[in-house]
Amino acid sequence: MSAEEVRAAGVEASMRPPGRGPGEVLHQRGRMPYGPGTMALAGLGIFGVLGYLVLYHKARPGTPATEVAKVAVGHGDPAAQKSQDAAAAREGK
Repeated sequence: MSAEEVRAAGVEASMRPPGRGPGEVLHQRGRMPYGPGTMALAGLGIFGVLGYLVLYHKARPGTPATEVAKVAVGHGDPAAQKSQDAAAAREGK
């Protein structure tokens, strides 16, 4: 369309790139849906759950979930279960 046809049709605004109107911000919301603290806590929760699931998935078969949780928070020893299994195998259990 030529400039004259655009003016005649009354669609001059369509010729501007998006976000060029007064008070517009391109594809951004004016406010966040939740507060930053709430979103940080939710992110930490999601990260914690994913970390636990990864550790649980990599654990040896027969390892109880409590041992995985202890290792996940840093209070357990990942090698402790292996040494207990080896001692039990030597004793014939």
